[in-house]
Amino acid sequence: MIETIFDLPVEKQIFYAVLAFSWAVYLWEAYLAYRQRRIYRSTTHVPQELGKIIDSETFEKSRLYQLDKSNFSFWSGLYSETEGTLILLLGGIPFLWGVAGSVIARFGFGPEYEISQSLAFLTLATLFSALTGLPWSLYNTFVIEEKHGFNQQSLGFFLKDAVKKFAVTQCILLPVTSLLLYIIKIGGDYFFIYAWLFTFAVSLVLVTIYADYIAPLFDKFTPLPEGELKTEIEAMAQSISFPLTKVYVVEGSKRSSHSNAYFYGFFKNKRIVLFDTLLEDYSPLNKSGEPQPEQAESDDTPIELKTKPKNKKQGCNNPEILAVLGHELGHWKLGHTVKNIIISQMNSFLCFSLFAVLIGRKELFVAFGFTDSQPTLIGLMIIFQFIFSPYNELLSFCLTVLSRRFEFQADAFARGMGKASELYSALIKLNKDNLGFPVADWLFSMWHYSHPPLLERLRALGNVKQD
Repeated sequence: MIETIFDLPVEKQIFYAVLAFSWAVYLWEAYLAYRQRRIYRSTTHVPQELGKIIDSETFEKSRLYQLDKSNFSFWSGLYSETEGTLILLLGGIPFLWGVAGSVIARFGFGPEYEISQSLAFLTLATLFSALTGLPWSLYNTFVIEEKHGFNQQSLGFFLKDAVKKFAVTQCILLPVTSLLLYIIKIGGDYFFIYAWLFTFAVSLVLVTIYADYIAPLFDKFTPLPEGELKTEIEAMAQSISFPLTKVYVVEGSKRSSHSNAYFYGFFKNKRIVLFDTLLEDYSPLNKSGEPQPEQAESDDTPIELKTKPKNKKQGCNNPEILAVLGHELGHWKLGHTVKNIIISQMNSFLCFSLFAVLIGRKELFVAFGFTDSQPTLIGLMIIFQFIFSPYNELLSFCLTVLSRRFEFQADAFARGMGKASELYSALIKLNKDNLGFPVADWLFSMWHYSHPPLLERLRALGNVKQD
């Protein structure tokens, strides 16, 4: 069998190696997911060491939520892998490239207009991806997230949002891609350096403008009102010389009850963004969840509605929010953001350098059905997505390990600011609000979790007395 494979032409060896590795990764991921699903199914009672952290009702809800998500992930992953395999086996990529050529031919452009054909191909490919992914996204949002009380969107809002995301993506993707292809075409022997510098500049611009110009297209951002919380946030930022300029609250509650917080910006222009669902006194979900005395519960009330918590507040109080921000600011103070940028750019430069070496290899194009042409965009896709896939998997795992290390360090930073107790309680609240399951298979956790499991983080914070 092995001898037969090695007797094949090199382009066939490349094709089957790519296909085999893709399925090997899928089977590995499926095995890890199976191990974790086994934990979800078997761990039906709160373990003794978690007894003071999570109540049995929340534990059961989080178990069922994560089990539903895992089952959904299995089927969506199987579909995705099968679809990708069929596209490769049936020559879907060269077929779509041909369709793109036919489209631009209608406007009087021939094969010599490679960049135009590349943009048409990219539009068709992203449209195909959006359409085939839409049923899965609908099911995830309106069945799983809805069932477990997270979805806040209407169908109309969801579809409008999807169309808007597609349009905004095209407005960014097409000009950037056309410029990148042009740079590669005219860059000469050192095109990979110019291509890397261009993508680096684009990433900096996007990070800078995202929260000010792109994110507001989808969510409403308002300045945090003057008051005790804002004053304490500014004081904490000043105490560690964090150049804070603005604090925003984003209306995340209109699409989901999941919560988050982040900061962005470069140099002396840093901004903090808090999801309204993170703020106990600000979240509209707390107001909508208040019990209505005039609507007494009857025996006919659906079980799903009866089990929804009515008197539990979502989000964190002000001291806990400050502890969460202490953790986030720890990432900045400890240089995690800069380190991640450096790693990302070193990886990008390495990939473009290897791309420059491989782009002239005709057998790579022949392997995927391009016998008469070697389009640059197709070369980028083949090399970055297929040829680099083993390296990408290894890098992803290493970055996951590094991320967990950074999370422990950021927790320790918040503890050093005297906020261990508040962070301890905030982590528990956020885990409950987001229905995170606190028990994980060690192998699944090691491979997938960019954040350490809840229990490990609480242990690292130390023995903090809880009320």
